[in-house]
Amino acid sequence: MKKTLFVTGLAMAMALPFGASAAEYMIDTKGAHASVNFKVSHLGYSFIKGRFNKFDGQFSYDPADVSASKVTVNVDTTSLDSNHAERDKHIRSSDFIDASKYDTATFTSTSVVDKGNGQLAVNGDLNLHGVTKPITIDAEFIGAGQDPWGGERAGFYGTTRLELADFNIAVMGASSYVDMELHVEGVKK
Repeated sequence: MKKTLFVTGLAMAMALPFGASAAEYMIDTKGAHASVNFKVSHLGYSFIKGRFNKFDGQFSYDPADVSASKVTVNVDTTSLDSNHAERDKHIRSSDFIDASKYDTATFTSTSVVDKGNGQLAVNGDLNLHGVTKPITIDAEFIGAGQDPWGGERAGFYGTTRLELADFNIAVMGASSYVDMELHVEGVKK
């Protein structure tokens, strides 16, 4: 009897997949369902908000095994847009992000930690202004499911604060940091 149970259990285990695999998604930039936004203090009196208009990326996500998730995002720094052409030219210049020399910023996750209730810590390496540093994005799973066009989507919201000195970027006015706000919606491959 024990031998029969063991053989049956072994056969069932071999018939099951060896583990769930994370679904692969492309970030939906074509449909403008994703954005990379920033906010920086202006002289300590107010805030300037802006975005990067060109970026791409992909992610994998498995709600049953969040730690298997991965994210890669490439941002075209020349697409910085703060809704003011002269200011954009200055921020893109060698005085700050030097977009002509460092035209791409890249984030590659190294781990994703499930903090419960849809809250995640996305740890990874950010290469910005020729410097690579580890950062953590505080993220929230928004939802996933079918879209009206027959595809599947998953969405997340995230924030992180970047210390400008960490990336050898000059302090902008009174602010030594920039706050990033990320809206990521992906279409399943």
